[in-house]
This record gives sequence, structure tokens and C-alpha cells, in this order.
Amino acid sequence: MDICPRGLCHGGVTTPFPRFLHTVLDATDARALAEFYRELLGLRYRPGDEGTAPAGWLVLTEDDGTRVLAFEQVDELPPSTWPSPQVPAQVHVDFTVPDRQALAHHHERALQLGARHLRDGSEEAEEPIHVYADPAGHPFCIFVA
Repeated sequence: MDICPRGLCHGGVTTPFPRFLHTVLDATDARALAEFYRELLGLRYRPGDEGTAPAGWLVLTEDDGTRVLAFEQVDELPPSTWPSPQVPAQVHVDFTVPDRQALAHHHERALQLGARHLRDGSEEAEEPIHVYADPAGHPFCIFVA
């Protein structure tokens, strides 16, 4: 029996493990990048982050308030050249869809929202995939899983 679920025991005291909160993406236009992901993923702004004014820090959540992504304003950000190694990805985000039809639908949506298409693996048998760069240059994938 695990007497310390999701935690560590130290001398009879349970210390919970840290919990994942959200992924933070740097951007030279945090509002524009937040809008891209809000539209792409159907998220909403954290209360107080709504609007169109530039912002230094924005958070997107699920409908229930669960944090998903945050965006931090930076002065400079060279876009990733991934898969070429000159400017590494450093982080990339994966999103899944249930089938090829959904993949095709969200591929078109991503492009309409301003994603740059990097690789078409939509015909792959095991894991159909599209690889993109978001408007700030961060790579992300949408694939069937």
C-alpha cells in the first residue's frame, strides 16, 4: 500500500511532488501568439487577461480554469530553424486528434491562423502527422493518436 501517493515521505510527513502548471512560450508579441493558440485550441483567457492590449504575461485556460499555456513578452526571439540545428527548437508542443479527418480539418485551421507548415507526414501509416511553426517560430505538431 502506498502511504504517500504523489508525494515523498520524510520522517512521517508527506511532501507532495510539484504539479505541472503550464508551458510558457516566449514571444515578441505575446498577445498575437496567445490569440493564435486560443483560436487553434479553443481555449480562453485567464480572468483579467482578456482584451486586445499588449501584455507582458498572458495565460490561456480550459473552460474549467485549468491552465494550459502562458506567454511572456520578450524583446528579441530568433525563430527556431528546427529541424536544422542553427537555432534549436528548445521545446515543442504536441497536440493530438482522433483521426485523419480531424487531422485534415485542423491542418487547414492551423494554416488559416498563421502557422507555417514544416513537414507533411499525413500519409504515414503508424502516426499521421503535420509539423508546423507557430507565428513566433516555435515548432508544434498535430498528429493522430
